[in-house]
Amino acid sequence: MATYGGLAMRAEPNHWSRLLGAVSASCLAVLVVTGVLLLVHYDPSSEVVTYSGTYLPLRRVPVSAAYASTVHLSLEVRGGMLLRQTHHWAALVLPASLMLQLATRFFTGAFRRPYRLAWVLLATTFVLALAGGWSGYDLPDDMLSGTGLRIFEGILVGTPFVGSRLTALVFGGEFPGDIVPRLFWLHVLVVPVLLAAVLVARYVVARRRRPPQLPGPGRRESNVVGPPWPAAAARRAGMFLVTAGVLVVMGGTLTVAPIWLYGPFSPESASAGSQPDWYTSWLDGALRLAPSSWDVSWLGGTLPLAVLVPELVAAVFLGVVVLYPLLEQWVTRDRGEHHVLDRPRNRPRRTGLGVAGFTFFGLLWLSGSTDIVATTFHVGFETQVLVLRVLLVAAPVLGYIVTVGLCRALQARDREAVEHGVPTGRMMRSAEGRYWEPHVPLRPEARGRIGAAAQEERASRQSSVIRPRSSRR
Repeated sequence: MATYGGLAMRAEPNHWSRLLGAVSASCLAVLVVTGVLLLVHYDPSSEVVTYSGTYLPLRRVPVSAAYASTVHLSLEVRGGMLLRQTHHWAALVLPASLMLQLATRFFTGAFRRPYRLAWVLLATTFVLALAGGWSGYDLPDDMLSGTGLRIFEGILVGTPFVGSRLTALVFGGEFPGDIVPRLFWLHVLVVPVLLAAVLVARYVVARRRRPPQLPGPGRRESNVVGPPWPAAAARRAGMFLVTAGVLVVMGGTLTVAPIWLYGPFSPESASAGSQPDWYTSWLDGALRLAPSSWDVSWLGGTLPLAVLVPELVAAVFLGVVVLYPLLEQWVTRDRGEHHVLDRPRNRPRRTGLGVAGFTFFGLLWLSGSTDIVATTFHVGFETQVLVLRVLLVAAPVLGYIVTVGLCRALQARDREAVEHGVPTGRMMRSAEGRYWEPHVPLRPEARGRIGAAAQEERASRQSSVIRPRSSRR
């Protein structure tokens, strides 16, 4: 396998989507720096203590050591609030930037051979970011995070045959057990080590593969810079620093997770109107849309389908995202190497599937806020659930059909532009009184981007086919 001179020597597309990696890297750097500084003041213990800090409404209230230390570093440690909120905002932005990276790779076909492993590693990074964010969300041990843990405990209990044992294993006994120390080690050790391993693997894979190129015969002149040093490196460094600065400004000006207002978690209570962080809201929405009485008696027990079906749907959705390159290759039987990116309109079915997937995810995400919509906009909770159930089935199908139609219409317009040129918007009149609108030919780079992409794709496939040696006569 060829190595393309390392990351500092290879040519790569000069496109805005290449900067999304700098955004994700900046979020990770901010998370590491602020997380290390927060560790100095955080106590990962569920031991009950009496709060004696400066926040008067909690004075002499029994709380966990984890909650007391989080309130202390937020309200009494100089700069603690800034560190904690910046850490939280970085954890919220990171999944969004990774989703955008996945979306740009999906719609342009940058997941096909020889980039399938890069896609799997990027999707794995996204899953690990979700796991890290969820485990950190529950560390303050406040009422809001405790309610989320109660929901998680209900999901584990609903697992057939092994639910009770699995819950005792995860929580270390009866709820809430010693879940806070366990989540702490998951958050600061297990997830970071796995994430570091995946990032190293992504670097190795990127080093051994040249990046996919934009379509069009003029791509090497206008759309590619090479080597990346110093122009591309300067752009990425600038985006890295801008992202870090924006996160710090958000941490200093936008309040997030004011746990002193929520109060400490109590196993006997639950927080009304509780909302998880946005990246796990779609999982909560899947649980809300499932009928509560959707149970089946089997083998002398009860299968809680209201819990199992949403779990299965979420697992299948994430599995399809991670393994999509293999699934598309299996369906299309295309085993060639593709070094040229697709225009989304030239792959209408794939683009339609992407829109359907985002529609499905968006509806589940919206379903996680049905209680807030009910109290804010006075829309009936049952009405929302009924409408969202219908949309969850119909909207992705409709989105697929509409997207495929739009892509094919855009393809037809491109063919017309190649054959007849682009209308100028000016009306001309001949000596005989006939009116017409003159057209101008497409620019060479536009014509190449529209018409040459398919030819380059075929050439890329042919170059990847191993031809047998001709036999001697």
